[in-house]
Amino acid sequence: MADPSELQSRRTLFITSLVGFMVAMEITIISIARNEIAAAFPQADPATLSWVITAYNIGVASLLLPAGWMADRYGRKKVFLWGLAAFIIGSLLSGIATTPSLLIAARGIQSIGGAAQYPAGLALLLSAFPIERRMRAIGVWGAVSGLAAALAPSLGALLIEGFGWRAVFLINVPVALLALVAGRKWLRESTGAEVSEKVDLFSVPLASLGIGVLLLGLVQGGSWGWTSPLTLSAFVAGVLMLVTFFRRSLVHPEPLFDLGLFRIRSFAIANLGSVFFLVAFFSWIIVLPEFIQETWGWSVLQSGFAIAPGPVVSTILSVTNGRLADRIGSQRILVVGGCLGVVGLLLHIAYTGEEPNFFLGLLVPNLMMGAAAGCSFAMLVGASMSEIAPARFGMAGAGRTTVFQLSIAIGAGLAITLVGDPQDSSSALDAMRRVWLVGVFCFVVQSVLFSFVFPKDSERKVRT
Repeated sequence: MADPSELQSRRTLFITSLVGFMVAMEITIISIARNEIAAAFPQADPATLSWVITAYNIGVASLLLPAGWMADRYGRKKVFLWGLAAFIIGSLLSGIATTPSLLIAARGIQSIGGAAQYPAGLALLLSAFPIERRMRAIGVWGAVSGLAAALAPSLGALLIEGFGWRAVFLINVPVALLALVAGRKWLRESTGAEVSEKVDLFSVPLASLGIGVLLLGLVQGGSWGWTSPLTLSAFVAGVLMLVTFFRRSLVHPEPLFDLGLFRIRSFAIANLGSVFFLVAFFSWIIVLPEFIQETWGWSVLQSGFAIAPGPVVSTILSVTNGRLADRIGSQRILVVGGCLGVVGLLLHIAYTGEEPNFFLGLLVPNLMMGAAAGCSFAMLVGASMSEIAPARFGMAGAGRTTVFQLSIAIGAGLAITLVGDPQDSSSALDAMRRVWLVGVFCFVVQSVLFSFVFPKDSERKVRT
């Protein structure tokens, strides 16, 4: 008979991984459906349709800090399950939306669930495992998300071809319902600190609006123009609100986010390393499918299957590296991840051309980038949380995921800006090489940070 605590840990890992799979799939699969959604609403202009993606991303990033704070104080299970309920409602409404405005509003509701899943789900997962097995659990959790990324292009294409674009939203409903029922029965409630009556409620809208407006500028800057009044106003307003939020967090007795977490060296350096890794990785993955389709002339389905081997490698390595990190730590694995990313992008620069070159120009670099991701994604999560006390899992997880979301937006905005609107295959290739060179620099910084700046295992301990 299985040990009850071991069974509880496995059930928690199953539920949080299932929801992580669904949310990761949702982030990636929506880009596959973009053209079909545009065809369904021919009266909508491209700027309006871009909000189908943007509304979700901004909503998630804006709500992460409040979700993390609520998870620590009112219960991780409670926030996780309420978030799942919001995700179900948002997915259902997205799948039956009859106008672009209704679809955008439904995506906003869906983002509430996405925001709750990250800090509450991670806190539940970390609380369910002893410290010596947490990296292995995070490795499996990260591997499942990687598998979602691997399946999203091909599964999305198959769903759309067989059932239409609405299926990419409606497929979430039965999966999320299963997770909701299982979560109510199996998840164990946990909290961080006692609820205080002195909570800084003013910081909730301040942080949410500040992050949301800043992300709005990053996401829309490419279409609005980086020096346009709208973009500059978004940046100025977002920065001012966040500066005010940070100042309040430093002096308030019960802050929404404890900035003292960044005095923990492992948390600070792992989040800084995350910025460079995510800018490099997402600037690469955002523009690669379009290059393959537009320059090489491949179909959506062909490009989806061609890119899939990289995420498959990432999935496998996330599991094996999670086990390895429990023995040797995450630091050396992250150094290797940065080096693999450098190799992958240099191979792109050397061998990817205007004519298709599947093996050296796509497959091998893709496998290297997948390996880099497998050595980085889950390891960065574990490294950032390695000295965090259980009482602050939700808050720290929310801060970490906010950094992730902003970094992804920076990477996407940078890639779109560098690529621009190439007029021919030669200029498209030159633009891609600029993206790859920036990525090489970022991966080098990742390796340097974890080689020389990140604290050694012997220097780390859980901080209260």
